[in-house]
Amino acid sequence: MSESKGLTNTRVSSIRIGTRNSRLALAQADWVSSALASLDVETTIVEITTLGDRVRDAPLGPHLGSSFFTKEIESALLNNNIDVAVHSCKDLATRLPDGLSIVAVPEREDPRDVVVTGGNAPKAFGEDSSGLNSPFRVGTSSPRRKGILAVLRPDWTVVDQRGNVPTRVAAVDDGLLDGAVLAAAGLSRLGMLNRADIIFDPADLVPAAGQGALALQCRTGDTLVCEKIALLNHPISHAAVRAERAVLRKLQAGCQAPLGVHAALHQLRTEAPEDVSVILHSAVATPQGLIRNELEGNLADPEGLGSVVAEEIASILGVSTLADTSWAGIPPREEGR
Repeated sequence: MSESKGLTNTRVSSIRIGTRNSRLALAQADWVSSALASLDVETTIVEITTLGDRVRDAPLGPHLGSSFFTKEIESALLNNNIDVAVHSCKDLATRLPDGLSIVAVPEREDPRDVVVTGGNAPKAFGEDSSGLNSPFRVGTSSPRRKGILAVLRPDWTVVDQRGNVPTRVAAVDDGLLDGAVLAAAGLSRLGMLNRADIIFDPADLVPAAGQGALALQCRTGDTLVCEKIALLNHPISHAAVRAERAVLRKLQAGCQAPLGVHAALHQLRTEAPEDVSVILHSAVATPQGLIRNELEGNLADPEGLGSVVAEEIASILGVSTLADTSWAGIPPREEGR
């Protein structure tokens, strides 16, 4: 379905907010609740357990589907059990269920990836990390982070690590790992950004599409709620996310593909998306190494910009979409298997 650009109205008085029940997800829902309270809208937070919350020991990957952390919340929205869903944008499938739209993307937090280590003082951006233990064992379950780090830091040993942010940080503090790769935005929302010891340039470790952004999703026909939620929209952040998600959608790449896409703001003349110049960075991890691409453009047509980047990536890989797994050295799945 479409990703709405926003409307305005002030008539609805009470909204049910659906969210996962992790500490980070609840912090995000609390932020939305506070923002709506400033608009004189009462809210109730409804906690929902997703498949991703229940299955904690399996590594993430395309085999688990593209709605690992969102399907149950979207079902509650479609069934009118909640009025708005609060998602980490990078968790959303690139194609939304019929009847649902992304109505608002609030102003984006820091999109970068960071590493939490045993140190307490954050390192300066870009500071050399060669003084870390060797071998340095760092945890992440993200195929994107694994693939890019294999090229950026071949001296590191990357191991599977799943769990919520506090649990993953605790594993480092307990000495189970030397470090954990996390999103800066998640640490920031939990008041833990001081634990970011290594901060990657997003042009190097390219973030996931939508990383650092929230997506507020509503039923398309629920006009009153959509109009109120749209008041929380940040047009530039929304347009940037639309460009990033367009790359994934055109390539038929789910949120677990080894693909990073990030629209880096390059020039800001006004607050209107059409006056914002961005550099759309992308990186695909393949068995042969990283395929990188970047394209400068503006956000007047985010989907068009993303589509051009997707076509360039597909051309380099020699495929039409990433669903053709020949680029990854994976044989096509047989019919009926």
